[in-house]
Amino acid sequence: MPNIGEVIRNAVAFDSKNSREEMMNADSLPESVEKLFEMLHGREVDYLLVGGVAMLGYVEGRNTEDIDVILAASDLEKLPEIVVESRDSDFARGAFECLRVDMLLTDNPLFEEVGIRYATTVQFAEREIPCATTIGLLLLKLYALPSLYRQGNFARVGLYENDVATLIQAYDLDLEPILGRLSRHLGADDLAAVRDIASEILGRIERFRRGQSGGGEDRRDS
Repeated sequence: MPNIGEVIRNAVAFDSKNSREEMMNADSLPESVEKLFEMLHGREVDYLLVGGVAMLGYVEGRNTEDIDVILAASDLEKLPEIVVESRDSDFARGAFECLRVDMLLTDNPLFEEVGIRYATTVQFAEREIPCATTIGLLLLKLYALPSLYRQGNFARVGLYENDVATLIQAYDLDLEPILGRLSRHLGADDLAAVRDIASEILGRIERFRRGQSGGGEDRRDS
């Protein structure tokens, strides 16, 4: 089972974009992860793990440097140790010791829906943790993609699209009902964009499956 603290420590320590100080502080991250979850449980915060760490509960090899959780804005008052660095109506970003924490606030109707309807418990090395289901993660990833395209965040777009493709491929998930649920939370233009993205991803998965079945010619150099 994945060890969240070790994954985050390794991701921070080996990311050349991080400062020397961040890399040097990486060894303290596993302890900070354990303290964060202990605090969330001890103060009875109703939270749900999402993002890259939640992906680790379902697929191997996902790399991430932070913790993402859904929670109510009112619960931030129970967590003064998390230093909030930025906040709007949907998101809050903060730091707990040297650990980055991104919070999706339930004032957003989709985040509230995922927190209520698409929650399970996943065993990690540290403890059992409330975690979004595969469908919950797909809803969040697809919902975010139009905004990421508008921001021109190419690296994050690629990461999210790969997460979507990986979950669909690994769990043989039907996207149509998921897109139907998203239609209540996205405008017409964004929903059309998500449908185009989903179609491209499904085409990629189909090509992969054809390759697995031996339907294609081996084109490797001899």
